[in-house]
Amino acid sequence: MPTKSLAPSLAAEFVLSALPAAAELSYSNATGGTVKLYGQLSPGYLSFNDGAASYGNMVDNEVSNSRAGITVAQEFGASVLTFDFLTALGFAQSSNFSQLGDPDNLDWRRTSVRKLEVSLETEKAGTFSFGQGSMASDGVAQTDLSGTTAAMYNGLDTVAGNYQFRTSSGALSGIEIDDTFGSLDSTRRGRIRYDSPSLNHFSISAAYGKDILSTDNDDIFADIALRYKNEIGDVKVAGSLGFARRTRNGADRDDTFGSISALHTSGVNLTLAAGSRKDDGGYGFAKLGYIADWLPIGTTSIAVDYYNGSDFVMENSESRSVGFGVVQRIEDANMDAYLVVRKYSYSDSSDSYLDASSVLFGSRWKF
Repeated sequence: MPTKSLAPSLAAEFVLSALPAAAELSYSNATGGTVKLYGQLSPGYLSFNDGAASYGNMVDNEVSNSRAGITVAQEFGASVLTFDFLTALGFAQSSNFSQLGDPDNLDWRRTSVRKLEVSLETEKAGTFSFGQGSMASDGVAQTDLSGTTAAMYNGLDTVAGNYQFRTSSGALSGIEIDDTFGSLDSTRRGRIRYDSPSLNHFSISAAYGKDILSTDNDDIFADIALRYKNEIGDVKVAGSLGFARRTRNGADRDDTFGSISALHTSGVNLTLAAGSRKDDGGYGFAKLGYIADWLPIGTTSIAVDYYNGSDFVMENSESRSVGFGVVQRIEDANMDAYLVVRKYSYSDSSDSYLDASSVLFGSRWKF
């Protein structure tokens, strides 16, 4: 298959992301109030080979996509009241390309809104949030200290999610990457959420909400999460455990998932994650990495990972992936440049399938 030409909107992303880091876009007043503009651009190039044909496209890296927002905060004694609006910019996401066609170069929808919330952070009682934003267990499956999360984590479906495996005869199977390589991590909803203060390095979060951005969706979501952060000797440790329930037409779907990551002062790090869906599939994930100061421009993070999933498509189906990635930090530009190479395999009792592979490279510039 021919490689697509550069989409103008994404080419503009590359140009903008090559600019030097701008001064912080913020304003403060004498009463403890602040207004801050923030965001990031995340252009990349995705190459995918399904064992029979190759495809290549400019993409917006959905692992950490392009976005822009504004935060308004005001101190009230020891408490802080914050309004936060954040939206994806609507560029063509890496997971939306497939053998069957490409998404629009620019397609902003109201479901692109990531945050539209008000929160109150108190000194002793914790933080209370209301509006569109992360559920309590959002990110719980992806605790990761490897320095490679700009392009490489256990949500493999965000890179090449809509591409299909081919059967050994070369036919498209209808089984997509995102059918077989999920992390089960929660996402963002219109919700009420509570986060406790940290106590002995632990904190608890809980949330209840609905999908307020999609039409004709009456699903109810509830979840709870436990998080841990600490430094033990020369090792920084972070871990999370979560439970999430979706109720649809009176039927519950329950997910349990968690992750833990450890980073030694030498730069060696290890990340483990796992998750299961009741009466459905589950997975395990491991990543071994190293963070080095090889270049004066910033740290270099390298990692290799392995994903093993089962029963996501049908009983006794198996999905496996091995990936290698490198992320180069460029401090003066507030930028990360990355390259990730990945192989995917899938098997079930109904047919045999060709292995697939992807290469993703690009940059993420934060402002």
